[in-house]
Amino acid sequence: MIFEQFSRGTSLLHRADPRVKIISAFLLTIILALCQNFQTAVSGLFLAVILIITTGLDRKKLLKRLVVINSFNFLLWILLPLTYNRPPMTTLAGIPISLSGLQLSALITIKANSILLLFISLLASSTVADLGYGLQKLKVSPRLCMLLLFSYRYIFVLYQEYTRLYRAATLRCFSPATTIHTYKTYGYLLGMLLVKSWNRAARVQQAMELRGFTGTFHSLHTSRINKRDFFLLAGFATCSLVLLCLNAFSPSFPY
Repeated sequence: MIFEQFSRGTSLLHRADPRVKIISAFLLTIILALCQNFQTAVSGLFLAVILIITTGLDRKKLLKRLVVINSFNFLLWILLPLTYNRPPMTTLAGIPISLSGLQLSALITIKANSILLLFISLLASSTVADLGYGLQKLKVSPRLCMLLLFSYRYIFVLYQEYTRLYRAATLRCFSPATTIHTYKTYGYLLGMLLVKSWNRAARVQQAMELRGFTGTFHSLHTSRINKRDFFLLAGFATCSLVLLCLNAFSPSFPY
């Protein structure tokens, strides 16, 4: 699967129990998302970079994901200094620039990169099937777990079906344009995709029920939390506590 490019490896995080990584990612990302000072954000980024280094992930693939998220951050660096009307202010070529807007853009950029790197190092180092199994072990709703797993499994099937329908339209001389005919064609295409996905879902449900499916996910790779996982969870809990203390005792950004 193309979305599991980081799941293969022999590092400590790759071999850790999915439940430990899910809990750790939840704690760290919640604290970083709610932090309001640079000390906490930079510390979280430092921790995320260390985790990325220890996992030994492909740098080229990692940089591609960083480029995507930082392309949105680049827009913040353009808009916030021009629209954030809080002192101190300065001027650049006669244009008023908010220094507070620049600081806020920097804070958002650091937080966004920290959270992305944490998700990649902690969650992307496991397969989606293992994450679903871990969520089920954490007593998350079985329906949500199955929805996650089936959505991931069949999104590629839907994409292939969409490609086939679009190719059929192209062979019939369909050329996209800003016309009513184009909008109708796309509407018919999406309608057919919805009908075909409904029929495929019905066939899959019948096939699974014939094989004794009862709504419970069973993994072939069962795992148990060992001492290494407990130490790893304790370490991430300590890091979360340190970040929480930094956020509580450091001066917050004046929004």
